[in-house]
Amino acid sequence: MLICRHKCLLITLLCCALVSTSCAAEKAASPVLPETGLKACPDSPNCVSSDDQDEKHHIAPLTFSLPVADAWTVLKAQVVKLPRTRVVAEKPGYLHVECRSAVFGFVDDLEFQLRSEQGVIAVRSAARTGYYDFGANRQRVEDLRAALLHVETSP
Repeated sequence: MLICRHKCLLITLLCCALVSTSCAAEKAASPVLPETGLKACPDSPNCVSSDDQDEKHHIAPLTFSLPVADAWTVLKAQVVKLPRTRVVAEKPGYLHVECRSAVFGFVDDLEFQLRSEQGVIAVRSAARTGYYDFGANRQRVEDLRAALLHVETSP
């Protein structure tokens, strides 16, 4: 009985610690200006970026069969449909949104940069805190890529 109480107390303290650290998340970095590249990923595995060249952080930029300006409009419409997502900054050719996790409310920054001359939209998704994200940022970008492809191919 005493061991069970200690385990319950330990689990409660652990949950409180996780919740308190999620509330103390860092503020978002200043938005990137469209004429510069996206911020590089840190060494931790909780970030993906189409600008990063190393295998653990690299993800392909978003490409479209639509004209790139139309693709930008479609992208913005799909991004606002993501659950627990809020637009933080929008400038011509740049979009920054915050995505919160369902359970603890951890914040990830999702950024897009329109690169008309290359015909792509660069993307970066990164956790603000912690070390591991269990692939959440990569999965978010790939889910968005699939949703965009579906919109493009729909009549």
